[in-house]
Amino acid sequence: MRNVVVTGGSRGIGLGIARGLAAAGYNVIAIARRENEQLAAAIREQEQQHSHRLQLRPFDLANCDDIKGFVKQLHLEFGPIYGLVNNAGIGTSGILTMMPDRLIADLIQLNTVSPIVLTKYIVRAMMLGGGGRIVNIASIVAFTGYRGLAVYSATKASIIGFTRSLARELGTLGITVNAVAPGFIDSEMTEALSGQKREQIVRRSALIRLAEVSDVVSAVEFLLSDRARNITGTVMTVDAGNTA
Repeated sequence: MRNVVVTGGSRGIGLGIARGLAAAGYNVIAIARRENEQLAAAIREQEQQHSHRLQLRPFDLANCDDIKGFVKQLHLEFGPIYGLVNNAGIGTSGILTMMPDRLIADLIQLNTVSPIVLTKYIVRAMMLGGGGRIVNIASIVAFTGYRGLAVYSATKASIIGFTRSLARELGTLGITVNAVAPGFIDSEMTEALSGQKREQIVRRSALIRLAEVSDVVSAVEFLLSDRARNITGTVMTVDAGNTA
């Protein structure tokens, strides 16, 4: 059974990815700072089906100095790691001139530095298994921009650059590296938007609708699969045509 690490796996897109991959037959190790009711319910569902394909290993990825030891423990417990989905991040918005320096640093730390350091040590574990798959969750704002998301957009743009360059570094090792860039997703977050704002986003999309979490899950599952063995260094946009 192939082990896949999914960061930020306790809610939203990350939880959707974790559940979807477990249903597809992967052994999913969800990483989050703590368990919440949504993740606990998903784990209970697996156990009721006499499956243990979804498990939580609590860890705060902001603690970069501890990542090396954490990955070592994962490798000792689960064996070779086949896949890594770098999904964890914070999406705090704010006009740059008004954003506290501490918040800027936190955004860059968790959205850019932490996934890079985690990937470094996961790749070492993948090398022992003879190959693997890395999927980084970016965002369409990395190439479109959005008012109030200057720092967040910068972190996601850096992840796309990281994806393309790392793909060239790891290709000879049999490891593919790709990114998925979701647009506005039909979720609790967009439900909170005012009716007019949400309608504007829908009208901008070529398909006149919002993409869903399940669409992102399908993209990630494909990139992890053997069908995508010759796809690397790419960015798959999932936005219902918002950027078409």
